[in-house]
Amino acid sequence: MSFMKWSEISIHTTHEAVEAISNILHEAGAGGVVIEDPNDLIKERDASFGEVYELNPDDYPEEGVIIKAYLPVNSFLGETVEEIKQAINNLLLYDIDIGKNKITISEVNEEEWATAWKKYYNPVKISEKFTIVPTWETYEPVSSDELIIELDPGMAFGTGTHPTTVMCIQALEKYVKPGDTVIDVGTGSGILSIAAAMLGAKSVRALDLDPVAVDSAKINVKLNKVQHIVTVSQNNLLDRIEERANVIVANILAEIILRFVDDAYRLLENNGYFITSGIIQAKKQEVKEGLMKAGFTIEESLVMEDWVAFIARKA
Repeated sequence: MSFMKWSEISIHTTHEAVEAISNILHEAGAGGVVIEDPNDLIKERDASFGEVYELNPDDYPEEGVIIKAYLPVNSFLGETVEEIKQAINNLLLYDIDIGKNKITISEVNEEEWATAWKKYYNPVKISEKFTIVPTWETYEPVSSDELIIELDPGMAFGTGTHPTTVMCIQALEKYVKPGDTVIDVGTGSGILSIAAAMLGAKSVRALDLDPVAVDSAKINVKLNKVQHIVTVSQNNLLDRIEERANVIVANILAEIILRFVDDAYRLLENNGYFITSGIIQAKKQEVKEGLMKAGFTIEESLVMEDWVAFIARKA
């Protein structure tokens, strides 16, 4: 079993830029942001609730602020980091002082964490039909029409319970009809492709740029015995894909969705659906406009926590 790898991005900046940069990092999908501010060392702390703050001055910069965030090591990490750098540089256009703007990247391995998290990972019912079960659990279906997806989340791509995944599966459940052809762009663990196959799709193409994701998806596809329906291959978005589909699903960052809306429109059959998720609230309007500009009609949108999913139809 390989472990989820995280990349720590550290940005040395100014107090003034903290909020803007934290927003940029959250939008890029960072799992948590840590702010190391030397002012914290001299702040009066409220100890009335019994917290004792032990702050080590060596962890703090002499001037300015260090912001650290953790990004999953996945197929678009390089692009994500580039987008983060670009977005931070763009703050200069708004007269925000970004100070030293020294950016460093290091990899964090989670081996010690890897066994600990198993106890928190239980079967989860994520939609009307689907329950996700980790491979090491035995699970008895509660109802006869329940669909069970087995996942080995230790492979690298989370547990399938992230709001963006859940919304995609709920949308697939509603829009995939038996006999449909489906394309899953940025498949990750393969979970959406597996769901589409279980919902009766006759053929599913799962695409991902990251070879680790491709291997992970192949394993999960076999685990769920849908390898006769789902073909997993390495590919950048929809480049050079020619086959038509009834449904295209993509659970990736808003910026990346906008890069291939036209391809999605071109490859969909009339009345086909483009299901997009991975969109943070702040990008909602931009993606909606991008979809409409490509010719889509917005059929519905789903919202869960800070995330939005659109179901767009090719009329």
